[in-house]
Amino acid sequence: MLLGRIGVWSVGLTHGDRGEAREAAAELEALGYGTLWLGGTPGHNPQPDLAAAAEVLAATGRVVVGTACLSIWAHPPDRLAAAYDALPAADRARLVTGLAVSHAPFTAHYRQPLTAMRRYLDALDAGGTGPPPSARLIGAHRPRMTQLAAARTAGTQPYLVDTSYTVRARALLGAGPLLAPVQTVVPLTDPVAARAAARTVLAPYLALPNLTRTWLDSGFTEADLQHGGRDRLVDRLVAWGDTERITAHVTSHLRAGADHVAVHVVTEHPRAFPRAAWRDLASFLPTT
Repeated sequence: MLLGRIGVWSVGLTHGDRGEAREAAAELEALGYGTLWLGGTPGHNPQPDLAAAAEVLAATGRVVVGTACLSIWAHPPDRLAAAYDALPAADRARLVTGLAVSHAPFTAHYRQPLTAMRRYLDALDAGGTGPPPSARLIGAHRPRMTQLAAARTAGTQPYLVDTSYTVRARALLGAGPLLAPVQTVVPLTDPVAARAAARTVLAPYLALPNLTRTWLDSGFTEADLQHGGRDRLVDRLVAWGDTERITAHVTSHLRAGADHVAVHVVTEHPRAFPRAAWRDLASFLPTT
């Protein structure tokens, strides 16, 4: 399944107005983006599901559609398999199911995440139905989960990572599996306003061990994580500025070893559709 070089990650496609979601999906396909990722907001909105994916698939004709990512605690493998198998074959052919273990504060079921993910994949394989390994990704950040993704799925989609992480992940995955990080972007040129918007996105994650350990591995310090995140953390994790500056940040992941980058444009309301920004970026980014 060819994801293209650049995709769009959007909570609006998952939880926004359904009529506009369909219109936006069709426009994004026409703009040349390779994959449309249905995002979620941790701890608040329900996570993506295949019903929302089916709507986006119906509104488009060739673009790949991905869930980014389904919590394994909220989507038992038998229910996921049944929902996947109920889709038309043509839709399944361009659907990627991202899977994730979420984070302990967001689910009472969280325990032994690596073991839980392995058992989840075992259940999908044993059932012989649902998304095949080639249509699965894991929202992995830590090394052992990344290695599991390389062995059992098409690859990984990490969130809020810098290019040094991309280099490390590429080395762990090897040459074959997909590496498709999400790059958060803020299309504002004023540093104070841009960093303030970026910190609203970072805020829910600054106390989550999966991500904080990953950032420390990238050379950040505990002090960088305090008070909403120091500027150097914000600037390396979130691309902000004019279109050319954002483009350079996004494509740096491709140079570091990513196969695909999913662009998450920050909006004042997470369910909004930043269509003007998507159009501007499409004219600069290597979407194919």
